[in-house]
Amino acid sequence: MGAIRLGLIGCGRMGHTHAGRFDVAAGRATVVAAADIIPERARKAADALGAELAVTDYRDMLDAVDAVLIALPHHLHHEAGLAALAAGKHVLMEKPLANTEAECLDLIAAAEAAGRVLMVGYCMRFDPLVLALKHHLDARTRGECFQLSIWTEQYTDLERGDWLGKAALVGGGQLFSHGCHYIDLLLWLLGRPVRGTHTGTNTGTPWMEMEGTSNVAIEFDRGRLAYHFGTWGARGSRLKYSYHAHCTDGLLDLRYSEGKLLAITKDDEEVLFEAPPGKQTGAEMAHFLDCIDSGATPLTNGPDSLQGLRVIWRLYEAERAGVVADLRDLGLDGT
Repeated sequence: MGAIRLGLIGCGRMGHTHAGRFDVAAGRATVVAAADIIPERARKAADALGAELAVTDYRDMLDAVDAVLIALPHHLHHEAGLAALAAGKHVLMEKPLANTEAECLDLIAAAEAAGRVLMVGYCMRFDPLVLALKHHLDARTRGECFQLSIWTEQYTDLERGDWLGKAALVGGGQLFSHGCHYIDLLLWLLGRPVRGTHTGTNTGTPWMEMEGTSNVAIEFDRGRLAYHFGTWGARGSRLKYSYHAHCTDGLLDLRYSEGKLLAITKDDEEVLFEAPPGKQTGAEMAHFLDCIDSGATPLTNGPDSLQGLRVIWRLYEAERAGVVADLRDLGLDGT
């Protein structure tokens, strides 16, 4: 097909943050429209992206585009995604896919019925540093991994009343909004989970109705363990963004904020890979365009993304009940 006509739906925080992804589309796609309920914001985004059309209702752009990036607040993903798919448009949905299982299933079914690409914006899967870690884990270059830990420490002080602090709009708390990236990565890197626990608190992040700080522990098959700590309340940070994969022949230490993957034993330290850290939204967009051109299933597709959200929902439910979550049989892949 010719150049793909792209539209941006949502020009606020997420839309602005990820607008740079369109740089990789040169020659393959053209941004032709931007939509936001605030007219000035839509116009500003359109001008920045070289798009002629700026609208306040995304439905008014659908006839002009072939594909859309939806960067709306989470509770609006379902409605906008269904409208775009019903109009025959390919959809790149900012994470998470939607706020409920029923909404996710609606979107997956709509994409299948329309024969259109539905991709979820888990940009960390396209990061060279994370890909290097996955290579070493899959190849067992340092033996079998028995413990994988991921830390994400940041400070996100929201204005009171911001939608990101409201559980009903976010779909949960920090774990659902941001931690979904890392639950997705744990499933991708380690495979099938067995059981797990979540403990969250909004102490230190009073702007959050649910947790602003999250601790997740998961057991995977073959007795492998994983841990994720995420917070939006870090007034200081040492680990920042870090991954530790303890393996039978050494530690794979991904110092993400430094852009380095190291192999460490008690006697040696070796730099295995280096790359600048940062959100790989350009590579993500290139993959989206590849899938549109070829008809291939995206790496970060709807069914796989739903399984990661099912883990979070089961962790939340078990936390409320004070029990350990059963994470087996997540569905859609036959498990």
